[in-house]
Amino acid sequence: MKSKSALVALVSSVALCGAAIAGPGEDLIEANKCGKCHTATTTKKAPSFASLAEKYKGDAAKSVKLVEMLKFGTEDHKAITASDADLKAMVAAVLASK
Repeated sequence: MKSKSALVALVSSVALCGAAIAGPGEDLIEANKCGKCHTATTTKKAPSFASLAEKYKGDAAKSVKLVEMLKFGTEDHKAITASDADLKAMVAAVLASK
């Protein structure tokens, strides 16, 4: 009986905190303060992550261009100082948005 209660408690706690666990891309997005201009679903100063994901859906060449844009910056976007792997993780997190 004790083990059954412990199992239920464990599963419940994992289920409740699962949404709070972020991957490396999300952590980098937060660390670089991307939320100042972008939000998950609504346009703020810049397009939402969901609208970017829709725009670039299924286009691998565009995701490479997004990595380059983050790496070198543009007139509208500051450059992000991070490794290529980190930039790819950020782009992957944005493109996975819904």
